[in-house]
Amino acid sequence: MNLTENMKKAVSLLDEQGLTLAAVRENETITSRERGVKPLLELIDEGKTLEGYSAADKIVGAAAAYLYVLLGVKELYAGVMSRRALGVLKKYGIGSEYDTLAEAIINRSGNGFCPMETAVSDAVSPENALELIRAKLKELSGR
Repeated sequence: MNLTENMKKAVSLLDEQGLTLAAVRENETITSRERGVKPLLELIDEGKTLEGYSAADKIVGAAAAYLYVLLGVKELYAGVMSRRALGVLKKYGIGSEYDTLAEAIINRSGNGFCPMETAVSDAVSPENALELIRAKLKELSGR
């Protein structure tokens, strides 16, 4: 792996502090222990951006990849990344590294695909993916 200094810092924060997300830009750091796409949606809802940031995430499926595109992240490392996520990141010019490349992200029960990965299977743009993710979360929460 040929990681930048910011990426090395983000990966080490992720590992050392048991985080699910670490984003670094020079002396600025954004971290989270929230699971799934929640921390990324919170950043979007708060009007924040990850422009110029190097991010490290435990698991990145296609849904998270689209959200990272919307957030404007410069580069992304994932412990596990799905093939579709890698394709999304490449399409939008985001540098990416991973430890494990998976065919797809599996749900938390381990008996099927992640609902977010499935929700964005027909997404045509990052904005469309965001709509599909929000609709799926609404459906899953029963509202």
